[in-house]
Amino acid sequence: MIRFERSEVGFPVPPPVKGRDMSLEKELATYRLKLAELRDNEGKFALVHGDEVDVFTAYEDAIKEGYKRYGLEPFMVKRIEAAEHVHTITRLIEPECPTSH
Repeated sequence: MIRFERSEVGFPVPPPVKGRDMSLEKELATYRLKLAELRDNEGKFALVHGDEVDVFTAYEDAIKEGYKRYGLEPFMVKRIEAAEHVHTITRLIEPECPTSH
């Protein structure tokens, strides 16, 4: 049975799976664990690399600083939001082919 830690705001944080690290898995877990601390900065952008988190007013500034500090190493820039917005995409929609008429 896999046990999930809970962040301070209730997001489940899955344990790392040895040998099966997904891209940005560590950064997403760090963001979720530190979200309670980041709430005062809602609407700004978090630059996350490993366990490090810095906050920027503009997305572009966070991206530029991420490349300056970490080069091509993985890092994440995410808008700080107390509530995650879920977007649902379905593959059940079949677009009409314009040449089938």
